[in-house]
Amino acid sequence: MSAYQDDIKAVAALKEKFGSSWSAINPESVARMRAQNRFKTGLEIAQYTADIMRKDMAEYDADSSVYTQSLGCWHGFIGQQKLISIKKHLKTTNKRYLYLSGWMVAALRSEFGPLPDQSMHEKTAVSNLIEELYTFLRQADSRELDLLFTALDAAREAGDSAKAAEIQNQIDNYETHIVPIIADIDAGFGNPEATYLLAKRMIEAGACCIQIENQVSDEKQCGHQDGKVTVPHADFLAKIAAVRYAFLELGIDNGVIVARTDSLGAGLTKQIAVTKEPGDLGDLYNSFLDCEEVAASDLGNGDVVINRGGKLLRPKRLPSNLFQFRKGTGEDRCVLDCITSLQNGADLLWIETEKPHVGQIKGMVDRIREVIPNAKLVYNNSPSFNWTLNFRQQVFDAFVAEGKDVSAYDRAKLMSVEYDETELAKIADEKIRTFQKDGSANAGIFHHLITLPTYHTAALSTDNLAKGYFADQGMLAYVKGVQREELRQGIACVKHQNMAGSDIGDNHKEYFAGEAALKASGKDNTMNQFH
Repeated sequence: MSAYQDDIKAVAALKEKFGSSWSAINPESVARMRAQNRFKTGLEIAQYTADIMRKDMAEYDADSSVYTQSLGCWHGFIGQQKLISIKKHLKTTNKRYLYLSGWMVAALRSEFGPLPDQSMHEKTAVSNLIEELYTFLRQADSRELDLLFTALDAAREAGDSAKAAEIQNQIDNYETHIVPIIADIDAGFGNPEATYLLAKRMIEAGACCIQIENQVSDEKQCGHQDGKVTVPHADFLAKIAAVRYAFLELGIDNGVIVARTDSLGAGLTKQIAVTKEPGDLGDLYNSFLDCEEVAASDLGNGDVVINRGGKLLRPKRLPSNLFQFRKGTGEDRCVLDCITSLQNGADLLWIETEKPHVGQIKGMVDRIREVIPNAKLVYNNSPSFNWTLNFRQQVFDAFVAEGKDVSAYDRAKLMSVEYDETELAKIADEKIRTFQKDGSANAGIFHHLITLPTYHTAALSTDNLAKGYFADQGMLAYVKGVQREELRQGIACVKHQNMAGSDIGDNHKEYFAGEAALKASGKDNTMNQFH
């Protein structure tokens, strides 16, 4: 028997127990409300979604073609509409997540107004957005089930038992919109205790997966900007441990931690690592520093030196009081970061790269897998990359290597529309289309995400509407570009009153007041024009 039927029986028994004072209670209405409120707390969501991620990770280990995907969100409504779209077009949410982007929290959710991705926004904005996303996803469940309940009542009223049985089966086997969220905690917003406290808030809000990066918290930069400063491994591992303790304290024993390294593009460190003996982790970190050998007599006031093998080495210190790494060491530092993170509590890796190139990613992952055979990545399919230019240049370079004639192309101007219908451009587009599949099969990428998609889609769609509406198109710009397409493509939001919960409220009013209920969905509701 389904949970729905179980609830009807259980409430009917309660109704009988409490007698006439419960005469107004309809057991099936209660069962419907319970179905529409499956998840009572954020911790229930965190556990449910952690189980999903662990299952998906195991399935990927067995078959790298079953990778996972997500799109970045900055508002609960955006996340809700993504999942509604996924269920509508693909019929299942399997292997599809949401990504909570720290960049978009900074740019769009701070009370200070738009901020760069430098951890200057309120840290609670992150956990608040997780809670908001799940509030909207739960409402998507409630709305869709409400439509099924309405259809069930109509089938029963029409005496169509076959249709009623079909709808009841959909209710009994309903797939929720609740999916895992990979949540960005930046560099932890402070020391390990601060990281632990924020991680707890995020998990309590529903996060089953927390992504943390190895930059200095108070010097944090976007992974695709200059000036990134990393911390010694011991500092980063302490924050990974803090996140794990937060998961364990709250009972989410299989919570997922994504360790992100920005070392490929980070040439600076704020600290010289503590080292106790040659070859330890601190010594390895320091070995990448850009140093010059000096004699004791050459030392100036305030100079910092390292003793390595009996030699005095002076790290190059910048006016900012930061130390720089030797050029060309980024990949080696990335590999070391990844291995040590996985050996010390992380579950997944994130390597921030400067371009989308499967060969580059594979080169690092292969080295990591020599030590950790099941190492796998979360990869940022970033809008910070010029995908068109990058892939056209990759194809151009492959043509040159193969001895093909490239005289018709200017490598520096391959973004130009004049190349759109060329052989080179078509091959590049196909490589972009298959990038995620190729990256997962060949470079260990378990999860592909786009950090900022709706930041850009909102800007593009708003520009398209504004340029017509405020010019000579007036309402036609909205009707032709938005509403007509909503209707023809079956976008649920065209019935915006229903999406906002009006029909759910009407049904509740009827549960509570029966025939006396004052409902909004009568014949004069203009939403009826969209039936």
